[in-house]
Amino acid sequence: MIELGDRAVALDDPLALALIGGAALLLLALWLLVVTARAAGRAARTVEPLQRQLGALGQRVRELGDGQHRLSGGLTHVAEAQARSQTETLRLMEERLAQVNERIGESLSGSARRTAHSLGELQERLKTIDRAQEKITQLSGDVLGLQDILSNKQTRGAFGEIQLYDILAKALPRDSYSVQGKLASGARPDALVHLPHPPGPIVIDSKFPLEAYEALRRAETREAAQRAAQAFRQAVRAHVRTIAEKYIVEGETADGALMFLPSEAVYAELHGNFPDLVREGFAAHVWIVSPTTCMATLNTMRAVLKDARLRAEAARIRRELSLLGSDMARLGQRVENLDRHFGQAARDVAEIKLSAEKAAARAHRLDRFEFDDPIDEAAAGPPSPDAAE
Repeated sequence: MIELGDRAVALDDPLALALIGGAALLLLALWLLVVTARAAGRAARTVEPLQRQLGALGQRVRELGDGQHRLSGGLTHVAEAQARSQTETLRLMEERLAQVNERIGESLSGSARRTAHSLGELQERLKTIDRAQEKITQLSGDVLGLQDILSNKQTRGAFGEIQLYDILAKALPRDSYSVQGKLASGARPDALVHLPHPPGPIVIDSKFPLEAYEALRRAETREAAQRAAQAFRQAVRAHVRTIAEKYIVEGETADGALMFLPSEAVYAELHGNFPDLVREGFAAHVWIVSPTTCMATLNTMRAVLKDARLRAEAARIRRELSLLGSDMARLGQRVENLDRHFGQAARDVAEIKLSAEKAAARAHRLDRFEFDDPIDEAAAGPPSPDAAE
């Protein structure tokens, strides 16, 4: 029981309970108010920096607004400049495009002309290729014919002789050599060059050991190469021996002869890989020559023939020189006579000039009617202009 003044109130009384509840609520409200006040103080202290930050943020927002405004103006200017630039760019592009189109048109026209020209040249070249193909076909036939010729010994010998005769015709006068000339022994060499004594006529005979050479070229093994080299050596040695025995005749021919090989390849093989055969030819006084070296040798012979002919014609040359001296003496005498005639002609011209001057003076006097003083033409010369006046 609770006493309130002079009144006692029981605890289970609803009024007492209400008063107790109200007091509790009041205490609770006071406590909450105190707690809230304290929290508000702490919040105020916490919010103060936030407020400052919010103020700064607001200032920054205003600055950003101003910047955005300025940016908007700048973007407007940029947009206008870009529009003008685009317009100018489009105009320039249109002009350039027109120029490019014009150049492309000219280029296409020029390309068409060049293409037509190139096609014409190509056609001409194709025609040239066709002609070359025909010549190649003909040449192939000629090569096959040449192979047929070279495969036969008789025709191969004729081929060498024809080549030798062609070289002789180009290098020497026709009367300085003979073909298939007969020696006292009855032997007939391919050619005989008529050199004076010494050394005397020299024989040139054509030989062509083609079969042995081709076997040497086709050899694939060492044994085959040795057999082919031996056959080549025997063939060349036999030709050298034949020429030395048949065409070197003491007192009739020179003490040496030429063996003509109508192939530079065979000649190079002989001198490159068979020097012993070359030395054997030197020992037998048989000199092996190719088309090139034969031409050089014949040119030397031509100089010898020329010198011999000059010596043979020396007396005739001296006689002709004597006659030439007589002709020069007569020419000098006739020049003197002509000089005298020229002198006489000069004197005649001077006399003619004198007569002309006299006739002019007489005509001058007649024109002035001057007849009082006749002039002795035989004694007086032409009148002077002062006397006439």
